[in-house]
Amino acid sequence: MIKAFLPNEQVKSIFDIDPATLKKRGIKGIITDLDNTLVEWNRPSATPELEEWFNRMKKHGIQVTIVSNNNEDRVKAFAEPLNIPFIHKARKPMGKAFRKALKRMNISKEETVVIGDQLLTDILGGNRGGFYTILVVPVAQTDGFWTRINRTIERRIMNVCKKKGLIQWEDER
Repeated sequence: MIKAFLPNEQVKSIFDIDPATLKKRGIKGIITDLDNTLVEWNRPSATPELEEWFNRMKKHGIQVTIVSNNNEDRVKAFAEPLNIPFIHKARKPMGKAFRKALKRMNISKEETVVIGDQLLTDILGGNRGGFYTILVVPVAQTDGFWTRINRTIERRIMNVCKKKGLIQWEDER
């Protein structure tokens, strides 16, 4: 049961994910969460550093699709100026949005990584779908209402995993 919540890899930031390393592993696509994974949950647009990260992925032939549980207005306003495909109201950890993203990118789950900051949505959904999952430290220490509820449950799961030596986690931002 606990294994469903464990990421394959943990990094401090999205910027620690290198396109050359992904390519060597045969990765052709990224399904990424938006809020507190790419930018703070209340930041309306990408930072210059994030824009450069997207460009590096594109130069290496790695497609990126944003899959978010947030509403269309939020996700569209963020993704469209960057020309990044997106799926809103994804209902993660349910699998439909993950499958839809794969179909849009025309790649297999074995060629895709799922990146996110939450165990209960991003990592559980990615693991259930058979993806390689990467957990990032949340960009901001604050969250929206529903995410705060998830974080309460997540902390309990994280504590069990830490005690069993199944996960190391950096709380520093």
